[in-house]
Amino acid sequence: MNRKYFLSIFGNFTLVSILTPTLISCISKIKKISGLKNWAGNYTYKADETIFVSSVNEIKDILVNYKKVKALGTQHCFNDIADTKGVQVSTNKINKIHDLNTKNKTVLVGSGIKYGDLGKFLYQNGWALHNLASLPHISIGGACSTATHGSGISNKNLSSAIKGFEIITANGKTKWVDSENDPNLFYAGGVSLGALGIMTKILLKIEPTFNIEQRVFEDLPMINLKNDFDKIMSFGYSVSFFTHWKNKKIDQIWIKSKPGKEWKDDNLFFGAVAAKKNLHPIKSNSSKNCTPQMGVIGPWHERLPHFKMDFTPSNGDELQSEYFVSRSNAFEAIMAIERLNKKISPILFVSEIRCIASDEFWMSMAYGRDSVAIHFTWKPMVKEVMDLLPEIESVLAPYKVRPHWGKIHTMNAKKLENSYPRYNDFLKLRKRLDPDEFFLNSYLKRTFIN
Repeated sequence: MNRKYFLSIFGNFTLVSILTPTLISCISKIKKISGLKNWAGNYTYKADETIFVSSVNEIKDILVNYKKVKALGTQHCFNDIADTKGVQVSTNKINKIHDLNTKNKTVLVGSGIKYGDLGKFLYQNGWALHNLASLPHISIGGACSTATHGSGISNKNLSSAIKGFEIITANGKTKWVDSENDPNLFYAGGVSLGALGIMTKILLKIEPTFNIEQRVFEDLPMINLKNDFDKIMSFGYSVSFFTHWKNKKIDQIWIKSKPGKEWKDDNLFFGAVAAKKNLHPIKSNSSKNCTPQMGVIGPWHERLPHFKMDFTPSNGDELQSEYFVSRSNAFEAIMAIERLNKKISPILFVSEIRCIASDEFWMSMAYGRDSVAIHFTWKPMVKEVMDLLPEIESVLAPYKVRPHWGKIHTMNAKKLENSYPRYNDFLKLRKRLDPDEFFLNSYLKRTFIN
């Protein structure tokens, strides 16, 4: 992978124009936007224009009139996965809640709806999703397309809630897909990287609402993970480690549990001590943007994310990478990265380590194996980060590492092919559904052998 090419992608921080939400809501089409950026501001889209659609028919019209098309969600990806040399189709306004079916325990929604907005609706009606990511600000369609996940040793990624979906393929036809009428497209399209079409509606499994309490512990020696990793990760409904890769310790453990769990000693947890106040994963930052801790019970949609819906999430001005290995290799992989601590720490805000249960979606990072995800929130030091990523990927290579699709990495198609058992099946399906390469972009060309 050519580093100069990546620097050209991630190195442009010039803001040419700013579009306000009010302006966007008043018009459906904006031609040749200059300076439209992703959420973190590290990537400037190179699409000729961005169209904010309000209906499925508008999407079909675009497919008829343009040669290159790519769906754009809430702009939370840190790379060029949602970019194109043609036109971007923003699904932000495809965000209706079409049907809440309490008998079948499902909800049908537009793919552009945000998890935070759907979470409020479900909670008000007595229902819940099985899990949420750190940020409630992301769209369901975008999250599913990139296998975005929450945490929990028994919790699968967010795509695993899909019961079916509506997709518009390159020929402009609308197709409803589920595991019975087209199992191959279902398990390929649930995590599609935007390569198979534009997802417009998604049917999600729901469950009765529940409450969560969140507790934080500090300063766990990494060596304690060697024998107790699974025990610690199993202690809550969702568990996250945060580390700065200093002093061989986990700086914070965030444990989200259903109420009623007995805590034998609130002040000690596998060698870590209970936090005395609410914390941000980056301890020097204010915790006001974070969801409540200290064992305060609250609804699932206000505790499972790390950050509140109404506040700026995470750090903002940052880069992100994330790598997945089998949970059986968790300790070895963590210690392999720890040996790079002198290179990592100076350019890092914080790392998060989480578990995700195995699923059946072909291009999911957790396909076929219970996984641990090692996440890096980097300072916006593009050159230094891009120089270091190949080293991190190299030390994780023995564990058949898989990168998060929506975050920056330098793994090429050959390496990815060896990590995904259904890689070639997905490639064949992509070519069949999109023979004229409507949805093929630079990211997919690097990712798949064509």
